[in-house]
Amino acid sequence: MKRQKQNVILLLDEPGLSLHGRAQADLLRYFDAELSGHQLLYTTHSPFMIDPIKFERVRIVQDLGIDAPEALPKEEDGTKVLANVFDATDDSLFPLQGALGYEIQQTLFIGPNSLIVEGVADMLYLRAVAAQLAREGRAGLSEDWVITPVGGSGKVPVFVALLGSQKGVNVATLLDIQKSDKQLIEDLYKKNLLTKKQVSTYADFTGTAEADVEDMFDRSFYLELVNSEYGKQLASKITLAKLNQNVPRTLRAIETWLADNPMKSGSFGHYRPARYFTEQLATVWPKVSDETKDRFEAAFKHLNGLLRK
Repeated sequence: MKRQKQNVILLLDEPGLSLHGRAQADLLRYFDAELSGHQLLYTTHSPFMIDPIKFERVRIVQDLGIDAPEALPKEEDGTKVLANVFDATDDSLFPLQGALGYEIQQTLFIGPNSLIVEGVADMLYLRAVAAQLAREGRAGLSEDWVITPVGGSGKVPVFVALLGSQKGVNVATLLDIQKSDKQLIEDLYKKNLLTKKQVSTYADFTGTAEADVEDMFDRSFYLELVNSEYGKQLASKITLAKLNQNVPRTLRAIETWLADNPMKSGSFGHYRPARYFTEQLATVWPKVSDETKDRFEAAFKHLNGLLRK
C-alpha cells in the first residue's frame, strides 16, 4: 500500500483471531497508526478487537429473523447492519459488553446504582457539593450512587445500553444538554432503554433550555474559579460584563470570548476549574449562593428517589 501511494479499502474477516487479548489490542493500535489513511472494515466477535474509546465506529451485524416471534417482512428479514445499539439484542451486544467491562475495570467504577455523567468534572462537582450540603444538614447525593463518567455525550447511549442490560444494575443519567444533544437524550427513554424520570439533565434544575454542570453555579462564581485557576494564562480577567449574556451556557460564553481574546499560553478546559473547586473547597464554599445549593439539592433529591435498594 505504501508503494502504491493510494488510498485503499481493506476488508478483513476476524483479524487477530489467533492472538491473545493484549496482542489484539496491539493490533488495534497498529491499525490506527499504520492504516489511518485507508478505510478498514473488519468483523470480530472479540471484545479485545473493539476500541472502547471509539464505540461510535462499531456497527452491529445481526440476523433479525432469528429472534422474531413470527416471520418478518422480506425487507426486514435476514442479516442487517445496525448503527443504533437500541435495536440490537443482548446476544449481539455481548462483544461490546465485554469491551466496556474491560474498560470499566481499568478506568471506571460501576455498582448496583450507576449514575452516568459526561465527564470527570461532573463527578468532582457532584461529590464535593453533595458532601458540603450533607454537612449543612441538607440533602446530598446518596453514596449508593456510583458516578460513572463516560467521556462525552456521544458515548452516553452506548454506556446506557450496555450497563442497563446488565442484570441488577439500576441506571440513571445527569447530563449536559444543548440543542444538538436533545434528540440523543430523548431517545434514551423514547427507545425504552430508561424511563423518562431516569433521564435527567442539568437544565431540569436550572430552568433553562440548555445547561452544563457549570450552569448549576452562578455565572459570576464560576468565573471566579476560572480566573483563579487560569489567572496567569489569561490575557485579562474574565468578567460578566465581557461575556455575551445572550449565550445561554456559561462554558460556551467563555469559549466564545476566548476565541476573540486568546490565552497567553495553554488552553481552556472543563477539568481544571473543577479540580480547583475541590482542592479549595473550604475557601470557595462560603461564596456559593443559596440558589446554587437549592439547584443541586433538588437534583440530589430527585436522583436519590430513583435508588434501587
